[in-house]
Amino acid sequence: MPKSISPKAERLKALIDFDKRLYFLVLVLLFILIRYLTNALIIESIPDSENLDAKGELMIFHVFNTLDYIWTPFALLLKFTVIAFLFWVGGFFLGYKLSFKELWQFALVAEFVFLFPELIRFLVFIGTNSNVTFTEIMEYRPFSLLALFGPENLEDRYHYAFGTLNLFELAYGYIWVLGFHAISNRPLRESIFAVLLSYFLPLAIWLSWYIIVYRS
Repeated sequence: MPKSISPKAERLKALIDFDKRLYFLVLVLLFILIRYLTNALIIESIPDSENLDAKGELMIFHVFNTLDYIWTPFALLLKFTVIAFLFWVGGFFLGYKLSFKELWQFALVAEFVFLFPELIRFLVFIGTNSNVTFTEIMEYRPFSLLALFGPENLEDRYHYAFGTLNLFELAYGYIWVLGFHAISNRPLRESIFAVLLSYFLPLAIWLSWYIIVYRS
């Protein structure tokens, strides 16, 4: 039988008891704003970018960026659904009956962690000299294995996986331990195992599959 809700779980539930629709709107706008500013830096780092832009030769770049801005809210909604489903299935295998709605809402709340790497990337390159290339900006992943080893020292197939393995993923996992603890009323030790099973194992499988099937 699940234990009664712990004081830590009560505090967490009280902390995230706010309007999720407004939160989602703010989250989307922040992601789009940071990406817009970062894309502006990327364009500036392209040699002779002003003339190229005036000639329309950067049109494809602008089109893809615009599509990315439009896709952002849908991508986030899809991610929340997949993450919630993974935790729901993980909980089911562990014998826990969990609310998919609560899991989905917590996935929404926890996503704020991934604002920080995008913000850091922008802050690192703002005001840098002209020697920085657009490739360096696009591939920069703060506090990741990719940043530790350097993209130039790794095969292309490892860039995405090593960029994904970063401190923010660990922070995201820690937040989910607390969230799973609050939603399931299970001890933290069981919640840690649930996060390892429901999130980090599928992530490891996905990254391994990506490396195996990668084609340059």
